[in-house]
Amino acid sequence: MLHTVAKLHYLEEMSQVDIARQLGVSTATISRLLQRARAEGIVRIEVIDLATPEDITRQLVDGLKLRDAAVVETPVAGALTALSAPLGALLRQAQLVAGSVVAIGWGRAVREVIRSGLPRMPGVLTVAATGGMQQHAAHFQVNEFVRLAAEEFGGTPHFIHAPYLPSSELREVFLRDAAIRDAVALWERTDVAIVGIGLPHAINAPEASAATPSEQALVHAAGDVLRHYFDAEGALIAWEGESRMIAMSPAQLRAVPLVIGVAASPEKATAIIGAVRAGLINTLVTDTKTAQAILAALATR
Repeated sequence: MLHTVAKLHYLEEMSQVDIARQLGVSTATISRLLQRARAEGIVRIEVIDLATPEDITRQLVDGLKLRDAAVVETPVAGALTALSAPLGALLRQAQLVAGSVVAIGWGRAVREVIRSGLPRMPGVLTVAATGGMQQHAAHFQVNEFVRLAAEEFGGTPHFIHAPYLPSSELREVFLRDAAIRDAVALWERTDVAIVGIGLPHAINAPEASAATPSEQALVHAAGDVLRHYFDAEGALIAWEGESRMIAMSPAQLRAVPLVIGVAASPEKATAIIGAVRAGLINTLVTDTKTAQAILAALATR
């Protein structure tokens, strides 16, 4: 009877009165049996200490040696949209002024946080962190992100009307264009960069990443930032198109005071760790599920 009473009360959520009526005993008897079930270990009640987003943020900063981080509770839907508010808070803390430069990468997360709104920062210059891609997917339209971010800031956009991966000969031609040359020059004095973190191609379908065959061949890559690939330990992985890209270089990213990686997917935990270790991001905006996946991955290393 002891097991039956415990099962009815704790698993089937029946009241003590209903159990007593069903078994033909007194309510006092059911109460004593439930106390005995706990005393004998048949029933164990645990109070789980849930970590708050603030606790997780501190753990991320310490575990990854980040400059800063922001973690939001994982929403039922719209996780990427939820990252907009903490991103805005980090941008305000950066105290950008007229003439400050914000470089912007591509990706779904970057697109969603910009579309969800950025704080007003009149006079801030926005610039594409990479050339464009001849791909119709909305999350690759980097010049559109730059235009919209400038509109949100109340600043001035600087576009790069060139592909991210031209031939070697065409790369030099593009970079001689005055408008492109001036935009690329802003990379050297960027104050903040906002970038996405790509999944490894073993997980991300080719059509989703628009990766070239050379990029898809990087089977040991944990992820990428602006098509700069790295392994799980943060070592950069050279590939055929690296020297031809029109994009901020790893050295330029590492020189930026605040490089904010925006990502929300537990599948990206290893990629995020690799991006930090490669020095391609120094600040992270994410959600609790992704943060917990990162901390779990760190704990196993």
